[in-house]
Amino acid sequence: MSDGSSSDGSSAGGVAVVIPARNEADRIQATVRAAARLDGVDLVVVVDDGSTDGTGAVARRAGAAVMRHARNRGKSAAMETGAEAVRLLDQREHRDAPRHLLFLDADLADTAAMAGPLMEPVVAGNADMTIAVFAATVKLGGHGLVVGLSGAGIRRATGWQPTQPLNGQRCLTRAAFEAARPLARGWGAETGLTIDLLRKGLRVTEVEVELAHRATGTGLRAQLHRAHQLADVARALAARR
Repeated sequence: MSDGSSSDGSSAGGVAVVIPARNEADRIQATVRAAARLDGVDLVVVVDDGSTDGTGAVARRAGAAVMRHARNRGKSAAMETGAEAVRLLDQREHRDAPRHLLFLDADLADTAAMAGPLMEPVVAGNADMTIAVFAATVKLGGHGLVVGLSGAGIRRATGWQPTQPLNGQRCLTRAAFEAARPLARGWGAETGLTIDLLRKGLRVTEVEVELAHRATGTGLRAQLHRAHQLADVARALAARR
């Protein structure tokens, strides 16, 4: 955890949930509805990243504001699109302070309702970014290689060893998000975020939460996904040497 000072003193902006999603029509409704019930959340934005299964339509019916990429652009692009949508809404509403950003995966389903502890240190002004540590883990089918690369790279770059360096469930202030832009490409977003914020002296802390998403498999599609993750994380680390 970094001991740097807070990037903004504000804790009064409320919280917007941003959910990058691709082909998650089977779970996105439950995820959106659970996220919308979190105390302090007054906006849920889903970024449909080139889905072909109606994810965006399902999310809209569940009550989310939906942004759509016509083609798949990757996780970091979806995160930036969602954050920009929140910024524009904040501006339109003439808010006194910008909303904090809570990023959640689309496949959390009902467990998204347990994300509250991630928000608390940020809303209280005690952290600039929180990273989830899942209390229960699921079978990751070879995912450990990418996790190990990310964790070791973050430790070399900052001296801090995260427990779950690739965990996408994160809450951060608007100022912290802006300090990390542009995000690292694709699946390197989380690794880059952690390194960039720690290097700038912002406060990053881990929070254990009762969240869970679907297990990744061991088939060809899952292996290709992990290969893409590995390449993106390696690229993010190389850019930060």
